Amino acid sequence: MSKIDREEAELLDLFDKGQLKSVASKSELARFKAAARATSIKDRRVNIRLSSGDLSDIQTKALEEGIPYQTLIASVLHKYVSGRLTERAVPGTAANRKNPTI
Repeated sequence: MSKIDREEAELLDLFDKGQLKSVASKSELARFKAAARATSIKDRRVNIRLSSGDLSDIQTKALEEGIPYQTLIASVLHKYVSGRLTERAVPGTAANRKNPTI
């Protein structure tokens, strides 16, 4: 079992006392739940190679979203294959070129 630092111990104590409140909005909670459902059934393993820069960017985005980077990758792939990944024009590119976004 790993040791926890002072800040973690304080957070656990506040949680146990019921003094922590969620700061996530209802739409954020719904998005997190959808991501969890989309990636909860994991019955296959896939190995992929990514550039260091792409992996770093993915890890940064996942940190901003508060989810593991593997979950973010699985969620993006799921949204892409299910047709739920939207597209938007990227400023400064040709009008007919678009980049997928979440």
